[in-house]
Order: sequence, then structure tokens, then C-alpha cells
Amino acid sequence: MSDVEVAAGGEPIERTVLQRLLGASTVWIGIVLVVLCVVFSVIRPDAFPTRFTLQTLLIETSVLLVLSVGMTFVIITAGIDLSVGMVLIFAGVLGAKSMEWLSPNADATGAGWGVIAVGLLLSLAGGAGWGLLNGLLVAKAGIPPLIVTLGSFGAALGAAQLITGGVDTRTVPEKLRDSLGFGTSLGGVPNLVLVATAVTVLAAWVLHTTRFGRHTYAIGSNREAAHRSGIAVTRHLVLVYLLTGLLAGLAGFMNLAYFGTTTIGGHGTDNLDAIAGVVIGGTSLFGGAGSIVGTVIGVFIPSVLKKGFVIAQVPVFWQPIAVSVVLVAAVWFDQIRRRARDRK
Repeated sequence: MSDVEVAAGGEPIERTVLQRLLGASTVWIGIVLVVLCVVFSVIRPDAFPTRFTLQTLLIETSVLLVLSVGMTFVIITAGIDLSVGMVLIFAGVLGAKSMEWLSPNADATGAGWGVIAVGLLLSLAGGAGWGLLNGLLVAKAGIPPLIVTLGSFGAALGAAQLITGGVDTRTVPEKLRDSLGFGTSLGGVPNLVLVATAVTVLAAWVLHTTRFGRHTYAIGSNREAAHRSGIAVTRHLVLVYLLTGLLAGLAGFMNLAYFGTTTIGGHGTDNLDAIAGVVIGGTSLFGGAGSIVGTVIGVFIPSVLKKGFVIAQVPVFWQPIAVSVVLVAAVWFDQIRRRARDRK
């Protein structure tokens, strides 16, 4: 065997690459997703592997994927954000109300692109504001992220209810619904999916190729070591939570465009769904490990399970049970991997 064919430790390169491939959680999670798709396609070949099913699955997952991308950054730093679902609601309310306030008779149905742009900016600002508050309290005040974001969870929902009086806003511009909500481009790809794809690709580039991404991993692996190496840990954590809030604001505007209402009562589990998708995708709750690709796969596993159960006419009560089993299995696999790494 030539030198080129032997790795530095004396093992064949082919074997080393295979071991790394098999040890990558993303690969196994991807296999699980493929198996689920195959199983449901066999059970209902007339319904599951269709263009309509795929399109609706992608649309329904787009908003959650944007939330989960932000959550990936937070969890890699060994943090958590329980507030994203309620921040989504607050941002949607702020965007919808601002468009109403700028429209005649408080009816934004016929509003133009200028009003829509203001609504988008205020949705983003509203989400970023909550993210900045979370980051300052976690990084500067030293309050545990679980407590901070749990408080923001209730405060953001309460603020949204105060603004609306607890009643959903339903006068959403038709131009927004026809373009972002139900519009398609590139031969039939929903615009919501294109937005989520752009966010995901940009986030993957930032996390895996830039200094910001490297610092995110470093802080999650060892916060003290990151500080000693010259990383501005406090500033970086504030920016990470700010990013998460900003993406929650974008998700709120996307949700508004799709449903045509603020859906105040419809996002009680979005935070847990986002966390589940990220963790199932291989991001460690202990920090320092994870990927955007894994998050994409992880988000689609619960979505495919739910869609498949509906198509296969499995009772709806089995859906949370199945997702919970997959989530616990993912965390268990992560712990096994960490123990194996620590023994080396």
C-alpha cells in the first residue's frame, strides 16, 4: 500500500473516512429522514410522494426552519431561547398593527409596498429588540438563559395581547399574501420556501466559514477558554441572541403573510418544536457542536412524521409521542458520543 493510501495514524484513508462518515450524526439523521419518507410512500403511494404533499410540507416547515436556524446558534453556545414562539407572535402583531395604523380606516387590505416595507421593518425590529434584551440579560447580567427567555416568553405574549386587546388582526395586505404568502417563483417554488432557503444558506455560510461561526463554537465548547483566547464572549453572546430574535421577527412576518392573521393562540409549542428540530439534527445541548445542515434535517423529521401520520390516518395523539421518542433518542445518542469522545 502506498504512502498516499495510509493515514497519519497508520490506518487506511478509506477506513478513516468511513469511520468519520459513520460517526457523523447528520448522516444517521439523514438516513432516518429518508427511511420515514420511504415508509410513508409505501403506506400511501397515492398521497405521500406527490408534488402537492411536498409543496405543503415545505411551506408548513418554512417558518419553523427560520426559527430553528436562530436556535442553532444559541444552543451551540450552550444556551437556550424559550421565547422565540412568543417573539414571533409579538413581531407579527407589531407588523400587522403598523400596517393598519398607516392605512385608511385602519384597513390594510389594500395597502401598497411602502406600507408593507414598514411592517416588515417593524417586525424585524420587534424581534431584534427582544433578542437584544435576552442577550444583555444573559451575557451582561449573568442570568441563566433558561430564566431570561422564560420571562421573555410570557412578556412578549403579554405585550402582543396588550397591543391587540387579545383579538387577532386580520386586515393583512393582499399584495403581501399574494406575493410572500402564496406566491411562487422559479417554476412553482413557494416564495416562503425561497426565503427560508436563503436564510438557511446564509446562516450555514456564517456558522461554518466565518470568524463569527468559529467564535460561536468556541464559546459553546469552553466559555472560559474562549475568553482567555481573546474572544469578546459577552459581546458575541449578545449578538447571537440578537440574531435569534431578528430571525423570530422575520418568521413572524412570514407567518403573517401566509395565514393572513396574527394567530396569537397558535404558537404555544413553537419554541419546543424549534429546540426539538435543532437537537434531533445533532446540535448538542451541551454546546460546541452542531450544524445548519443537521438542523434542516432535524426540523423535517417531526414535520414528515406529522404529515405522514395524517396521510396514513394514524390518530393525531400518536404524533407528539413519536416526536418525543425521536427527540429523546437524539439526546441519548449525543450523550453516548460525548462519553466516547471523553474516553479518548
